[in-house]
Amino acid sequence: MSCKKADAVLPTVSSDPVPPSAGGERIAVCHRCGGCGKKQEFVNSGKFRVNANGKSVDVWLIYRCKKCKHSWNLTICERTKPGKIPRELFQAFQENDEETAMAYGRDAAFLKRNHAEWRLIRGDQ
Repeated sequence: MSCKKADAVLPTVSSDPVPPSAGGERIAVCHRCGGCGKKQEFVNSGKFRVNANGKSVDVWLIYRCKKCKHSWNLTICERTKPGKIPRELFQAFQENDEETAMAYGRDAAFLKRNHAEWRLIRGDQ
């Protein structure tokens, strides 16, 4: 999902995502929290940050520390021309489409690119 060059085409969500949480399963994402000062679980906020810089945009998916609510932005694309992002996807980013946010949050390749540590937690854990 990360686009380093402005002329790169934005990839879509991986075709091999972690399955949606059926039966009480969820994905726990951990990262060192700048607010707490230690590794904490972060929760997908369901919101995006879209920043225009000249003729290019950056898009991040916002995660929040479960304990102190400190934010951590996971990169979806950087320095990408808006025309290279499919119109429906760009609109989903701008409107904070929760379904799109959750799809990115289940994408193992996206989490890996952002150096996120994650694991699947079953409902009985």
